[in-house]
Amino acid sequence: MSDTSRPDDPERNRLTGRLARTAKVGVNLSGAGIAFAAQSLFGGDEGDQKTAKALAAALGKSKGPLMKVAQLLSTIPDLLPAEYAAEFAQLQAEAPAMGWPFVRRRMRAELGAGWEAKFATFGKEAAHAASLGQVHRATLHDGREVACKLQYPDMASAVESDVGQLRTLLGLFKRMDGSIDPDAMVEEITDRLREELDYAREAKHIALYRQMLAGKSFVTCPELVPELSTDRLLTMTWLSGDRLTAFEAAPQETRNRIAAMLFWTWWTPMNSYAVIHGDPHLGNYQVTGGGEGINLLDFGCVRIFPPRFVGGVVDLYRAMLHDDFDAAYAAYETWGFENLSRELAEVLNVWARFIYGPIIDDRVRTVADGVTAGEYGRKEAFRVRQLLKEKGPVKIPREFVFMDRAAIGLGAAYLRLGAELNFHRLFEESLEGFTVETVAARQSEALAAAGLSSPA
Repeated sequence: MSDTSRPDDPERNRLTGRLARTAKVGVNLSGAGIAFAAQSLFGGDEGDQKTAKALAAALGKSKGPLMKVAQLLSTIPDLLPAEYAAEFAQLQAEAPAMGWPFVRRRMRAELGAGWEAKFATFGKEAAHAASLGQVHRATLHDGREVACKLQYPDMASAVESDVGQLRTLLGLFKRMDGSIDPDAMVEEITDRLREELDYAREAKHIALYRQMLAGKSFVTCPELVPELSTDRLLTMTWLSGDRLTAFEAAPQETRNRIAAMLFWTWWTPMNSYAVIHGDPHLGNYQVTGGGEGINLLDFGCVRIFPPRFVGGVVDLYRAMLHDDFDAAYAAYETWGFENLSRELAEVLNVWARFIYGPIIDDRVRTVADGVTAGEYGRKEAFRVRQLLKEKGPVKIPREFVFMDRAAIGLGAAYLRLGAELNFHRLFEESLEGFTVETVAARQSEALAAAGLSSPA
């Protein structure tokens, strides 16, 4: 794989590409009536609802990175007002696929004029299409079935343009009232989007996850086919399985087993390597063997933390477990919360007690009783926002964007399954032998083996 930032790369981030994308998105925004809706921003809840619907409609037409960002924002419960979160959550992850002419051009550009001869079969219709690319199913001459992930054209320019639009859109939200400073969140989202376009990095993420989860025989990650992978094409083994949602009515034992596998698939990398799979979309998990195993898919959104960050996660867990305010305060400082006061720490503890609640409670339970998956975390986030309006503002460290998002997504999956587990005992087991120094050594070795650098 070569460097996509080279000057002769026709799809590099460039001014003309950004301007074209900005114009396209601008037409969609104005065409959806955003200017009119903005006039109603101070007209109470009805104005918010009109604006939210108009924004969602415009973003749905725009596709690309901005639609992906809107979907992402809807999964961060402490960022958007309820009206916006509800509308953005309805944006479909599936986008219309680009046709065969695009596929043929992309494959020729990445593998050369004789690219079709490298495959025994190649599906002309996309098996899956999303906001940044699409996947085609193919067969190699040795009989292996593979997934070919193709990046859409000019995505580098689109990301940079859409991030600028994102900053503008955040300024429209009536209830972005200063309780939370979103700047660090925008920076974090921008960096992760750029990484999602870096297929060479995603290839390394696949290798990293295969290494980190090698000891969990129930988890299968795809295997890269490097000779058929480039800057904008990833070829990997095709994995087949059932959707997680197909097991919502399965026997309780089966649902519990699937939930436990999800727990270990997420928390093993986190507590042992300071790495998380940052996209909680249910489509990134498949169930195999009728509930005996799972497939983990899509490694574009992976967050590698400094080991000390995970130290803070564990310190806060122990502080919540023992109701130790001073230890909780110290954990927030470890994470980098700025201008922290006792009052602000007490507000943050409201959210911490919710997030940590299931793993503090030493009993078999659901992750949250009487709450739907779609509402998980909303009530608590609203309460925290109200308190921060009185006591804040607070600048949340950027690492929290995907930590919070993934934790909420995992909790929502447990709720969809109706899982009943002793999360406390699972978490304690995941901490066996835990020290920040051990995590740092293990992470350094794993990253080096995958060809990735350690975080700052």
